[in-house]
Amino acid sequence: MKFTLERAALLKSLGHVQSVVERRNTIPILANVLIRASGQEVSFAATDMEIEINETVPGQVSKPGAVTALAHTLYEIVRKLPEGAQVEVSAANSNQLTLSSGRSHFKLGCLPVEDFPKMPEGDLKHKFTLSTADLRQLIDRTRFAMSTEETRYYLNGLYLHTAKTKNVEVLRAVATDGHRLARVEMPAPSGAKGIPGIILPRKTVGEVRKLIDESSNNIEIALSEAKVRFTFDGVVITSKLIDGTFPDYERVIPSGNDKIMEVDARVFAHAADRVATISSEKSRAVKLSLTPGHLVLSANSPEAGSATEELEVKYDGALLDIGFNARYLLDIMQQMEGEGARFTLADATAPAIIQDVADASALYVLMPMRV
Repeated sequence: MKFTLERAALLKSLGHVQSVVERRNTIPILANVLIRASGQEVSFAATDMEIEINETVPGQVSKPGAVTALAHTLYEIVRKLPEGAQVEVSAANSNQLTLSSGRSHFKLGCLPVEDFPKMPEGDLKHKFTLSTADLRQLIDRTRFAMSTEETRYYLNGLYLHTAKTKNVEVLRAVATDGHRLARVEMPAPSGAKGIPGIILPRKTVGEVRKLIDESSNNIEIALSEAKVRFTFDGVVITSKLIDGTFPDYERVIPSGNDKIMEVDARVFAHAADRVATISSEKSRAVKLSLTPGHLVLSANSPEAGSATEELEVKYDGALLDIGFNARYLLDIMQQMEGEGARFTLADATAPAIIQDVADASALYVLMPMRV
């Protein structure tokens, strides 16, 4: 095998695929990237057995072939080469890869190509296309609420499914960690109707999100009940899905909340952040005290003291005191794209619904705290 690539193209592709490779591997081949050169294309693949990334780029191939090499080591070598350098990669046999650029020469040990695992795709019979902007929105406005608690593994991801809203078929992304819930929806694309409800693993969500940042093209999504595949710009990401049942999140969304407060999202976020400075690091509790047209944010800590800040708000309900985790509040405020945030409340013990005043497509539920 022998091919030449410009450093930037090689670094970009290696950067994409090596990010799925775990730093510690009990199976040696999983630390390697599989490189195939044929025709005028070079492909790079890496996997951790749960997710596989494969990227194909144009290259000057003088001798077709395949080889595997340590992913992180290869990436670091290319990263340290000078910008604009031409990089020649060759392998006379399957045991050693040679990388040359200018006066730099590296020889890396390889493992057999046949040892590299291929992730079987199965029958991905559901296919639809999303724009990059739409997929980015589904991920960005929900992923902060994904759980990191391994005991409830079925919450460690993003739940994607279709539903009906006012007789319109919508595609929904939902995430929850038991303390807060994020739900974003958009009109379902053609082909998405009737897809099985799937849970995308947290790592897959992160890898897809990183890679679509550099894309402006549409993304083809193919899925079954066990696997999902994202295809765009010469990149193919194939991932297993979380094998579990996502909870009936609709039951968590309260329907009887009758008190509505509207507030400038940024002003509120800054005030909550300032007041929370005083609260204990463990609870980060902030109290909201509401009277008509008026909100007082407060926090108390036996060690640090107390803090209050007053804000003007649109509110004409009864007096209400309710507490929230400040970090969770701020996470939700960051999702507000318009100026106004609407809180729909009931009492000090009932979950609050928070929405962007200008955009009803996203809905957030936040459990209160005792303060």
